[in-house]
Amino acid sequence: MPISKILVANRSEIAIRVFRAANELGIKTVAIWAEEDKLALHRFKADESYQVGRGPHLARDLGPIESYLSIDEIIRVAKLSGADAIHPGYGLLSESPEFVDACDAAGIIFIGPRADTMRQLGNKVAARNLAISVGVPVVPATEPLPDDMAEVAKMAEEIGYPVMLKASWGGGGRGMRAIRDPKDLAKEVTEAKREAMAAFGKDEVYLEKLVERARHVESQVLGDTHGNVVHLFERDCSVQRRNQKVVERAPAPYLTDAQRQELATYSLKIAGATSYVGAGTVEYLMDADTGKFYFIEVNPRIQVEHTVTEVVTGIDIVKAQIHILDGFAIGTPESGVPKQADIRLNGHALQCRVTTEDPEHNFIPDYGRITAYRSAAGFGIRLDGGTAYSGAIITRFYDPLLVKVTAWASTPAETIARMDRALREFRIRGVATNLTFLEAIITHPKFRDNSYTTRFIDTTPELFQQVKRQDRATKLLTYLADVTVNGHPETRGRPTPSPKAAEPVLPYIDGKVPDGTKQLLDKLGPQKFAEWMRNEKRVLMTDTTMRDGHQSLLATRMRTYDIAHVAGTYARALPQLLSLECWGGATFDVSMRFLTEDPWERLSLIREGAPNLLLQMLLRGANGVGYTNYPDNVVKYFVRQAAKGGVDLFRVFDCLNWVENMRVSMDAVAEENKLCEAAICYTGDILNSARPKYDLKYYTDLAVELEKAGAHIIALKDMAGLLKPAAAKVLFKALREATGLPIHFHTHDTSGIAAATVLAAVDAGVDAVDAAMDALSGNTSQPCLGSIVEALKGTERDPGLDPEWIRRISFYWEAVRNQYAAFESDLKGPASEVYLHEMPGGQFTNLKEQARSLGLETRWHQVAQAYADANQMFGDIVKVTPSSKVVGDMALMMVSQDLTVADVVSPDREVSFPESVVSMLKGDLGQPPSGWPQALQKKALKGDKPYTVRPGSLLAEADLDAERKAIETKLERKVDDFEFASYLMYPKVFTDYALAADTYGPVSVLPTPAYFYGLKEGGELFAEIERGKTLVVVNQAMTTTDDKGMVTVFFELNGQPRRIKVPDRAHGASGSAIRRKAEAGNSAHVGAPMPGVISTVFVAPGQAIKAGDVLVSIEAMKMETALHAEKDGTIAEVLVRAGDQIDAKDLLVVYGA
Repeated sequence: MPISKILVANRSEIAIRVFRAANELGIKTVAIWAEEDKLALHRFKADESYQVGRGPHLARDLGPIESYLSIDEIIRVAKLSGADAIHPGYGLLSESPEFVDACDAAGIIFIGPRADTMRQLGNKVAARNLAISVGVPVVPATEPLPDDMAEVAKMAEEIGYPVMLKASWGGGGRGMRAIRDPKDLAKEVTEAKREAMAAFGKDEVYLEKLVERARHVESQVLGDTHGNVVHLFERDCSVQRRNQKVVERAPAPYLTDAQRQELATYSLKIAGATSYVGAGTVEYLMDADTGKFYFIEVNPRIQVEHTVTEVVTGIDIVKAQIHILDGFAIGTPESGVPKQADIRLNGHALQCRVTTEDPEHNFIPDYGRITAYRSAAGFGIRLDGGTAYSGAIITRFYDPLLVKVTAWASTPAETIARMDRALREFRIRGVATNLTFLEAIITHPKFRDNSYTTRFIDTTPELFQQVKRQDRATKLLTYLADVTVNGHPETRGRPTPSPKAAEPVLPYIDGKVPDGTKQLLDKLGPQKFAEWMRNEKRVLMTDTTMRDGHQSLLATRMRTYDIAHVAGTYARALPQLLSLECWGGATFDVSMRFLTEDPWERLSLIREGAPNLLLQMLLRGANGVGYTNYPDNVVKYFVRQAAKGGVDLFRVFDCLNWVENMRVSMDAVAEENKLCEAAICYTGDILNSARPKYDLKYYTDLAVELEKAGAHIIALKDMAGLLKPAAAKVLFKALREATGLPIHFHTHDTSGIAAATVLAAVDAGVDAVDAAMDALSGNTSQPCLGSIVEALKGTERDPGLDPEWIRRISFYWEAVRNQYAAFESDLKGPASEVYLHEMPGGQFTNLKEQARSLGLETRWHQVAQAYADANQMFGDIVKVTPSSKVVGDMALMMVSQDLTVADVVSPDREVSFPESVVSMLKGDLGQPPSGWPQALQKKALKGDKPYTVRPGSLLAEADLDAERKAIETKLERKVDDFEFASYLMYPKVFTDYALAADTYGPVSVLPTPAYFYGLKEGGELFAEIERGKTLVVVNQAMTTTDDKGMVTVFFELNGQPRRIKVPDRAHGASGSAIRRKAEAGNSAHVGAPMPGVISTVFVAPGQAIKAGDVLVSIEAMKMETALHAEKDGTIAEVLVRAGDQIDAKDLLVVYGA
């Protein structure tokens, strides 16, 4: 009687594959499932399904693998369900002759070879002997290895190293190990035996000669019960990792017709000699250098990679297996298998195994819930999946295969292109996958030109360089969920934006971007451009909104999202601008530290939006964009990257106007052929004869010195807004006479009269001035751009800017500013008090915030007076970052401790100076014109010696290669040159930012309200993650906090449901893992390389160990892995016990100090 009901003694993908074939044949199907597989898809794809491994009939519950290996359980279910045939699939019991015997005894058809054939071919040693007997070449090998290790060593020497250790039974790479050194033999044999026993129930292993440059080729054969045997050509399976096949092809693209025929002949000899019945695979090594074939083994079952053969021959191998066991002869229509002469190749096929192995972490199998699943489709693509769908749970107990992707096309090149397209179509979220690794393999030149061998993956490190998944959408959803539940630390407890305020609307302007100052600089070069500036009649304008405007008014918290969006409008509507000041200063630090943004991305986006305008940055001389001194080569490296990134005009200053401290930066800018604008920081009052230190000659001498140092432009940087209109007329007239370079004026409007000072400067001949767009001007920011333009309209110095477009852009900034209500200062209007304290505009609001945090809010005017007093105590210095911070630190200390200047300088009173003060008086910031007050310096340094040379000259050059290696080790990835420059400026800030960005993705693409406040239930946002790729996100609902302190946020992402769990930290949840994690780079930590179960612990606290000793062994994915000590030492902690379930990177063992 024909087969009517098939039980598949397997799980997941292969079980579903057999069910589909049986269903097409009208045959009923039965699935089995273990407790750990109760949600697996194969259970629901069958007509009936039954649990194995649990129940009252068993003395004990069986484990997840053990359940599928129980012959008694499978036969029980077959009888219970009435199945008259069993298909074993691959792996598990598929190569067990005892299983075949049990089927025969129960009167059940086994869809596979006979038991005697399995015994003859399933044992690799017996199969070798058979191959030799029929004239098929074999690789030299040993008999099964005895327990006597001395004898094993002798056998290995006879074969000759290197050797390959293999399990006699089973396949799938289990127990296989390459051994190149005799000292590793005993350890590897012991582990291989243990692994073989765990996987196959037999610990028999043997050695064979290792062919170093080998290809793995296999023939598919089919035999019937009438003595007919055919081959279905060959497959290439050379792309392997840890002896596991990763990518398979049919036919092998590198074989000649003669080689193809030679291989087929060998395979038919072996199949014929065993009267083979069913599907089998004859495997060979091909020496890539000689072209010779060597028989390896026969797998008496269907293979994972059978799909490529089906695609190129048109033969359904699973159906053929069933027909053959129904008694049909090969060559008849009923068998589904033509005669050999009629079996032909059609095109080329390629299969990739998509798994949950994580290529970023040494292919540790991942597990968890698949939160999103989108598969490939289209002409020439076949999918054979297991439990792979959105919502599916991947457990740690089984093979990590998700889906097999098979591509077909008429040529190898087209097949590769089709597969590449298909892999890129996949979107799998919630668990790690090897998709990017597969893409790297099939697009590699060695794969395309067929020059790869079985060592391809092991010897091609570049395959691992681009394996990191972007998964930007999931990361952004994680961020949105977190900030929605927990709020943003920067806005929590602060004023919120007005809900009635208008949303920002970008003023629309279309058309070609006209040429501007950027094109002029490229054409003329820095020196000629400076001459053009000097000769230009109109006053040139720099808009500071994108840098100093928000730095002064909004604590530098303006995000890239709002800045970059309007850059294109500036380029088209205000092309007459000299520059956009958009980078450097505090923005560099804040963007990473507080906004989780890449400052280089901001620069790039502004450059892209405004390709016609000069981009300007503020560079703190020897301090770069930091607050400390750096080695000269670090400063030079940073300037080089800034120039490459898009900066055209570098405003270079020193916080004490010490030209010596500016030279390295100035020279670096000149080397990059960019504009060097050397700044003179203005302080004091040139018209006040009571303060002669900073008189007119002081400033004109500095201008001459800076011109000689190589400046292209001289800037007067009035960072506190101290320059008054009358003084401006005198100063700029004198500067114009002292130097032939153009003069650029920068001021702040803290006093409320800065616009008058600007107009006086324009009358005195200044060449360029800074101003902020109306909505972000005034107070501690720059004077109002629109008002200055209107005041000069119609005069010979008219800047030529369109007032209407200034207003439109200002309306945009006005709406944007509302979103930053949390960062507004409480300064309601101008403050003439600035002439007392002389604080820079950018420091004013920050120092007020510091005073508030110290409880000095009601004593602000005392702080202001103390600031002025501290400045005089230091000798009346220039105050700008970082020297202004030092004065501020001293002022806060004096007020909080009720100290006067007399108290501080008194030799009889002990004072603990702020660290910043000690550093400055030692010489770390450089030297003021008259040096430091000696008595104060002596008291603060407490015997430490000051120095007067340039601080950078005392620093050794940084080892840039070592520094790059350090951060790449920390991040476990490569960093580009821009990132490395960030790290050199701010090592900790950049590291923290990079780790946060890896967790939360490109948050700079989120609209500002969503970034700071999250997304309310029912809220929707659009986020363009790259040009032409927009995410649509809706917050559908949120749960209350569960008993573990977690909140689930239900999103809709591009119409698909997604859910994200985050800890509710407001109610005490931490979200931290239960187990400690091994720290990357900590040599005292031994972490888990993969999730699994601890099978054995070999060490205890206090135990002395030597390198090579086994610490613990882990069982995972049907494999046992021993972790060996990498060094001698003593064990301090053991954090696991046998039977513990562990996750990847869990800390297992700690070495003592």
